[in-house]
Amino acid sequence: MDEEFRSLTDRLRGEAADDPAAYEQLVATGDQDRLAQVLTAPRQPLWARELAAFRLGVAGDRRAFEALVLLLNHRDPERCVSAAHALTRLGDPRTARAAAALATNELRVAYALVPVRLLAALRAPESLPALLTVLERRLAPEDPYWRLGLACVEGLGTLGDRRARPLLIEAVAHPRLGRAAEGALKRLTEV
Repeated sequence: MDEEFRSLTDRLRGEAADDPAAYEQLVATGDQDRLAQVLTAPRQPLWARELAAFRLGVAGDRRAFEALVLLLNHRDPERCVSAAHALTRLGDPRTARAAAALATNELRVAYALVPVRLLAALRAPESLPALLTVLERRLAPEDPYWRLGLACVEGLGTLGDRRARPLLIEAVAHPRLGRAAEGALKRLTEV
C-alpha cells in the first residue's frame, strides 16, 4: 500500500464511520466497474466518491477523471492533494488543461495551490503559461495569496523554461518571493 493511499484511507475511515462495511468493501475491491458505479450512483457520500475516484485514478482508469478534477478544486486541501496524486498517476491528457483552468480562476484563488503544484509536476505545455499568469497576479506586495506566488516561482524553477526569466526577475523584488525567485533564476541558468 503506498503512502498516499494509506493517508487517504486513514482520513476517510473517520468520515465513513456510519457505514464501515461499505468503506471496507471499497478499500478491498479490485472491481473497477464497482468503483466506477460509485462515481455515478445517486446519493453516494463524498468519502465513497473520493475513495473510488482515487483508486480508479491510480489504476489508470479514465472514468475517474471528472471526479478527480472536482476534488482537485475542493476547499479541503487534503482532498486536493489526494486528487492531484491520482491525476498524476492517471495520465489523462486533459489533466493539465483542467489544472490550468483551476489555477488561473481568480474566483477560486484560495484553492489554487494544489493545481499550481500539479502543473509544475506535469510539465505539460499548459504549465508555463498558467504559472506565469498566476505569478503575475500575485506580485502585488500586499497580495494575501503570496504562498500561491511562491508555489508558482518554485514551479517555474522546476520547469526550467527560460521564458519565465523576465517575470522571475520581477519577482526578485517581492518581499516574500525574492529569495525563491533568485533560486529559480539560478535553476534557469543551469538548464
